Amino acid sequence: MKSPVVKRSIVVAGHKTSVSLEEAFWNGMKEISGLRNMTLSELVGEIDGNRQQGNLSSAIRLFVLDYFRTRTSPQQPSVGPDGHHPESARP
Repeated sequence: MKSPVVKRSIVVAGHKTSVSLEEAFWNGMKEISGLRNMTLSELVGEIDGNRQQGNLSSAIRLFVLDYFRTRTSPQQPSVGPDGHHPESARP
């Protein structure tokens, strides 16, 4: 049985490394990098530079998950410091 994880080589910050991800995450990364007008290597470099802990593959999975989760979640209306919606405030 073929493994669902695909290992690919990528250059990050001038260094070649390999990253193992499921095909769905590679596809998500390609979509995000295209929408942001950057290369896959640039996006992985950004993720690598911002990660707090864990390995690079895990950081990429979390980034892709968060990107699509926030993109598809409904926008929450803003609430003022008093807990009320600004447009419903009375003069």
